[in-house]
Amino acid sequence: MTIACDADIINTQRHPLTMTPPPMVFNLVLIKPSHYDADGYVIQWLRSAMPANTLATLAGLARNCAERKVLGEDVELAIHAFDETNTRIRVHKLIRLIRQPGHRGLVGLVGVQSNQFPRALDIARAFREADIPVCIGGFHVSGCMAMLSELPEELKQAQTLGISLYAGEAEGRLDEFLRDAYHQRLKPVYNHLNNLPSISNTPAPILRMDRIARTVGRQASFDAGRGCPFQCSFCTIINVQGHQSRFRTPDDVERIVCENLAQGVKRFFITDDNFARNRNWESIFDRLIAIRARDDAKFNLVIQVDTLCHKIPKFVEKAQLAGVKRVFIGLESINPETLKRAKKRQNRITEYRTMLQAWRRRHVFTVVGYILGFPGDTPQSIQRDLEIIKHELPIDLIEFFFLTPLPGSEDHKKLYQAGVAMDDDLNRYDLNHVTTAHPSMTRAEWEATYRKAWASYYNADHVRTVLQRARANGINLGKVVGGCVTFYFSILYEHVHPLETGVFRLKFRRDRRFGMALENPLVFYSKYLASIIYKHWKLFALAWTYQRMRKAIAADPAAAVYSDTSLTPVDEEELAILDMYSNTAAARAEVVRVQDRKALSRKIRASMK
Repeated sequence: MTIACDADIINTQRHPLTMTPPPMVFNLVLIKPSHYDADGYVIQWLRSAMPANTLATLAGLARNCAERKVLGEDVELAIHAFDETNTRIRVHKLIRLIRQPGHRGLVGLVGVQSNQFPRALDIARAFREADIPVCIGGFHVSGCMAMLSELPEELKQAQTLGISLYAGEAEGRLDEFLRDAYHQRLKPVYNHLNNLPSISNTPAPILRMDRIARTVGRQASFDAGRGCPFQCSFCTIINVQGHQSRFRTPDDVERIVCENLAQGVKRFFITDDNFARNRNWESIFDRLIAIRARDDAKFNLVIQVDTLCHKIPKFVEKAQLAGVKRVFIGLESINPETLKRAKKRQNRITEYRTMLQAWRRRHVFTVVGYILGFPGDTPQSIQRDLEIIKHELPIDLIEFFFLTPLPGSEDHKKLYQAGVAMDDDLNRYDLNHVTTAHPSMTRAEWEATYRKAWASYYNADHVRTVLQRARANGINLGKVVGGCVTFYFSILYEHVHPLETGVFRLKFRRDRRFGMALENPLVFYSKYLASIIYKHWKLFALAWTYQRMRKAIAADPAAAVYSDTSLTPVDEEELAILDMYSNTAAARAEVVRVQDRKALSRKIRASMK
C-alpha cells in the first residue's frame, strides 16, 4: 500500500504474489508550531511570509536517515513536515495515520520559540492523550536549559505530560534519537548544548516544493553558518548556537541551492544571524555567481548582515552579483550609550550612513530592525531619534521591536535571577508585546510609543519620501510599496508583527487555545466574515494610497534626480552638522573618538612617507 499524507518518504508497496510481509512504517511527524492571537486562535495564513528553516533542516536530516535505513532494512521511515503558519494541523488524522496496523510514530515539535511554546504544548497534549510519543525542541527549550539553573515551570509541565525535551542541534545525533523513538525508549531530556556539531558536509536542509509553495513567493531557507561572536545582551542565538561560529562549505551551499532550483525554487532566505561574518562568504558568493552565469538561474537572496559589512572589501559588490535583493540589518539604536549597555559594540553610528548608501548604490533593498524600550528610552527620546532616522538615514523599511527579555538571553537571565516580574504568558514573547516593566515608561506609555513609531514611519508623507529615494537609487518601487503595505497593515489591522504575517488570515473555530471555550458557530463565523471584509477594505485603501504615490513618482522625470540629506554623500563635515551626531552626549563623544582615530591615522601615514 502507499500512504499519501504529506510524507517525504513513504513507499511500502509490495508485489501481491510475494510472501514477504510488508515492513513496519515509522511516521516521523515534524511540526513547526505557530502561536495564538489575542482571542486564542492560531495565527495562520493561506501563504505565510517566512519559511521555516528548522523544519527544512530536520526534514533534510531525516530524509538522509531514511535513505540510510537507520531503523533497519525492514522499517520504512515516513517523514511528514508541517509549518503551522500555513498549514492546519489536523491532529485526529495524524493520530489515525500513526495508529494504522503496522505503523508507529513520533511527533516532533521543532524550532519552538518562546511565543510558540504554549501552542506546542497544546498540540503535544492532544497527541499524548492518544499515547503517542512527543518531543519538543527549539530555541525556548535550548535557551532555558543553557541559561537557567533549573527548568522553568512550563518545561516541567511538559515532562509531566510525558513529553521529551531536546536541547541543541540534531546533526550527527538524529540516528540515535530516532532509534530511541522507534524502540519506545525516549529519554526525558536530550541535552547536546555542550557539544555543538559541525554543520559542514551534512545533509541539505530542504522541503518539498508543495510545502515551500505555501510561503509568499515560494521562498526556501537555509543556514550557511550558526553561532555569533558578538555579545548582545538581548540575543538568544549566542547562548543556543554558541559564540564560536560554525559554517557550511561552499560545496554544501551549492548543493542546497541547486537541489532547490531543480524543484523550481527561485527565492532563498539565508538565515545566518550575520552572513558578513561567515568566513566562507566570498567563496559562497562566487559559487552563486557562477550558478547564475552558468545556468541562467535568476534566483534572489535575502541575507542578514551587521552595520560594518560594507568595510569588508567586495562584500556588498559580490552580494549583489550573487543575487542579494534584500538585506536585513540590526540597527537597534542610534544612541552609542544604549548600544554599549546592550553589548552591541559592533554597531557604530558614524558608519550607518556609509553602510546604507553602499547597499543603495547596488540597488539592494534595505530593512532595518530597531528596538524600542532600552532602559534610557523615553517617549520623547524615541520620537526624537525616529525623526532623525527619517531625515538622515536612507532606509527603505524599518521594523520596530519591543525590548523583550527572551528566555535564553542574558537580559532574561538577569531579570529572572533578580526576581523582576515578567509576563507569565509566553505567548506574548513575540517582540510585539510588552512583557516586563520599564524604568521610566508605564506599560501604556511604552505601548503607545511603539504604535506611534509605526504610524510615524509609515505615514503617507514619509512613504512618499522613501519612494522618492528608491526612484533616485534605482530600487524597485513596487517592492517598496509592497513592503510598506505589508509591514504597516500587519501592525495596524492584523495586530501581528510583519515577521509573523502572511496572505489571507485563516481562522478555525476549533483551533483555539487550551482552556478557552469554543465560540458559538454563528458568532464565530459572523465575526470572522466581518473581519475579512473590514480588513480587506482597509488593505485596499492603504495599498491604493501608496500605489498612487508610486505611479506619480515613477512618471515624474524630476524624481530620478531627487536628493535629500539622507542621500547626500558622506563626508567629515557632516559629523558637525547632522543631528544624529549631536542629539546626545554619547553621540557627541563618539564623534570625538572617531575624529581622534582619523587624526591619529593621518599622523601615522604622514610619518611613514
